[in-house]
Amino acid sequence: MTARQKAQSLATRGLWVTAIAVVALAGVFVRAIAYTPMDRLQGPAQKIYYVHVPAAVVALLAFSLTGVLSIVFLWLKDRRLDQAAAASAEVGVALSVIMLTTGPIWGKPIWGTWWTWDARLTSTLFLFLLFIGYLLMRGAVDDQNTRARFSAVIGVLGLALVPFIHLTVYLFRTLHPRPIVLKPSRPSLPDDMLLTLLLSFGVFVLLYLGFTMQRYALGQLRDLREEELHGAA
Repeated sequence: MTARQKAQSLATRGLWVTAIAVVALAGVFVRAIAYTPMDRLQGPAQKIYYVHVPAAVVALLAFSLTGVLSIVFLWLKDRRLDQAAAASAEVGVALSVIMLTTGPIWGKPIWGTWWTWDARLTSTLFLFLLFIGYLLMRGAVDDQNTRARFSAVIGVLGLALVPFIHLTVYLFRTLHPRPIVLKPSRPSLPDDMLLTLLLSFGVFVLLYLGFTMQRYALGQLRDLREEELHGAA
């Protein structure tokens, strides 16, 4: 199998994974809306929790993976690691858009404001803008080696910011609530709510994998096309 065929096969598998995840996501939303108990204090707005939290967690995982791949790239100088890091970053940015959109929609009826410049929200927005810059830089630098090195440095900086974001609600006074699942003791969610959340988290992981596979395959095909153009020149 040629490199082009391998990339096309990966893209096809990624498309299937994405399709399965979208169908599963619809099922999870039906469960969340119709069959999961409603929080008595927050009312219907709390249902956004099952979108906002998984999108946020998987976005941070995507940025973390970008940082880890960037570190390994700086060590091994393997072009495939740079492509995988870029694919993960791009999907992380897309998930961050969901996170930063659903958060204010949920926050408005609960906090009485769309946005507040507290530590959690501000640092999350900064991470999002950092990776927007990551993607813009990749589009602006033509030389592959230079682009990969610069991208790796930004990816490592993003990785360093992820644990800080998680700790902000413990280090600072903030409107954002502390985690009720990712904490040392037992999650303080009722079992029905916890199951729905875990199902949604699994679906978002599938979405991440499907999108990343497709984006990585696209990068491989683009490189092959550039090599063919250079070879023909």
